[in-house]
Amino acid sequence: MSIDFTVMYAAHDAFRRDLDRLANVVAADRASSPRVRAGWANFKHQLRIHHIVEDTVLWPRVQRAARGMPSALALLREMAEEHSRIDPLLAAVDAGLGGAAGLLEHVEDLRAALDEHLGHEERSALPLVRSLLTPEDWEAFTEEIRRRQGAQGTAVFVPWVIDGIAPTERSRFLATLPPPVRSLNRLTWERRYRKLRLWAV
Repeated sequence: MSIDFTVMYAAHDAFRRDLDRLANVVAADRASSPRVRAGWANFKHQLRIHHIVEDTVLWPRVQRAARGMPSALALLREMAEEHSRIDPLLAAVDAGLGGAAGLLEHVEDLRAALDEHLGHEERSALPLVRSLLTPEDWEAFTEEIRRRQGAQGTAVFVPWVIDGIAPTERSRFLATLPPPVRSLNRLTWERRYRKLRLWAV
């Protein structure tokens, strides 16, 4: 059985979508909205969990499986270096939202760097994961994300991922979830998430 990257790709698209939203509200000089700040806080939370679990669970498993493969190990070093560049960019946006100069430039720098990283991961690192890891390895990665999210975090993560996506992608993502989770999302989570009105100005 091959590894299913549906949730990973959907999360990547949600990161890109949120930074597009942030860039739009900053360009319109509307970033002071409390709901924009809440959207930004959620974006940072989701991204940090995603990267921490990649760094502590996913990439070490790939590294062990890639012993004796210099090109694969070099790619993993590139993933780590790209992650290390993101935190200063997040801090720069934080400073800009706090009133420091250059907010739009900082947002654009973050958007470009993250999009480049996600594209690199999708083109190169995920195929390497598929070639070297087992479905059980991948499950260990996704289980650690679930553990770090916890029940309350999952109740935000699921509707956040599908916020505004096309019906086909929405159906594909939801199909990866257990039926009880889909039911909770339909009956409770999405309604509660919509009330947050993240990114609204």
